[in-house]
Amino acid sequence: MWVVLSMLGFCMIATFLFLVIFKKLSVVVAFVFVSVAFALIGGFGANMGEMMMDGIITVAPTAVMIVFAILYFGLMIDVGLFDPMVSRILTFVKGDPLKVVMATAIITIIVGLDGDGSSTFMITISAMLPLYKRLGMNRLILACVVALAAGVMNIIPWGGPLVRASASLGVEVSDLFIPLIPVMISGLLWTLFSAYILGKKERDRLGVINLETTQTKGLAEQAIAAEKGGTRLFWFNLLLTLTLMILLVMEVLPIQILFAIAFTIALFANFPNPKEQQEKILSHAHSFVTISTLVFAAGIFIGVFSGTKMMDAMANSIVSIVPDWLGPHLALVVALTSLPLNFIFSPDAYYFGILPILSETAANFGVHPVEVGRAALLGHSTVGFPLSPLVPATFILIGLVGVDFGEHQKFLLKWAVGTTVVMTIIAVLTGAIPF
Repeated sequence: MWVVLSMLGFCMIATFLFLVIFKKLSVVVAFVFVSVAFALIGGFGANMGEMMMDGIITVAPTAVMIVFAILYFGLMIDVGLFDPMVSRILTFVKGDPLKVVMATAIITIIVGLDGDGSSTFMITISAMLPLYKRLGMNRLILACVVALAAGVMNIIPWGGPLVRASASLGVEVSDLFIPLIPVMISGLLWTLFSAYILGKKERDRLGVINLETTQTKGLAEQAIAAEKGGTRLFWFNLLLTLTLMILLVMEVLPIQILFAIAFTIALFANFPNPKEQQEKILSHAHSFVTISTLVFAAGIFIGVFSGTKMMDAMANSIVSIVPDWLGPHLALVVALTSLPLNFIFSPDAYYFGILPILSETAANFGVHPVEVGRAALLGHSTVGFPLSPLVPATFILIGLVGVDFGEHQKFLLKWAVGTTVVMTIIAVLTGAIPF
């Protein structure tokens, strides 16, 4: 029986991966179609609905968190919370290539708080590309630094990778994220260090260029306008956001509730008119509906995959060939192998097709699923996100910057690998993943 279930499970995963990787179906449709088909093939039709509902209930908290987190940070960007900071940074850098590259990293980190990689690329590149062109700087550096910073910011709780890991493993978002905060900080410090090295090389190559031109005046005017636009409730919004971040770390309330409360406070304070409130919610509907739909569809898939015991059977099959000495170190193995696997599997395929099997296998050696989830995030989000040809946002980045994809990969690879190595070392030292 276990052998049959194991074979059925591998076929289910292979079918899902084939449909997603070769773009035969959208991810949401593939989740549902494959779940129904293999539940019927395995003879679980009578219990299929119950299994699917169990899966949906499992991922529901994650979907709720996504909705309110996207709404909150989308609203903060709309009301200009970050505009004065970004504009002042742009006026400060002037004609110094080193400052320009450092500013690129800082602005990407700030904009990356919304959790949407594509919008992060569009906003940051739009702000910085004119300066790179004006100074004659290497645009591969722009693509590299933006990719590094956005990759690390991809780990935030409302970002795609952590949401996928939480949904596929059935673990709390906070359990995944809180221990990764020091790890994420180390990744951001590495990003700033990389930006400094690259910027210094550009300064040595080009020197500091005098930009007392219309462009400089334009940036100054933008800074003043941004500050004026954000003064109405700027300090209130800033204090609310800082308070939210502190409460998230302290885990005073579930993360979903904190974001829900913060969003409703911010929405009412900034837009007292009910009609304006509705318009603001609808303006961000596309972002949260897309990813929430994905999470609920994944819940259906996970419910069948787990409820039929296919996952257990597959894990038992893998355990039988894993050496005993390697078992306790599987989380570290996942962290290192997630690096090359991002070139083979799309994020959805990896997190929903591969990660559950790795997690169930590791559980047989006493490694908790949440530790495996953290390990997967270290390589697959930080390196896979900005480098993989299977991530559409990558092509948005290189398209906006105007660089060749192969050249981008070649230039970015060593810095991205460095990010994963640094973060993995810190994760082991802090106990976020076991060694």
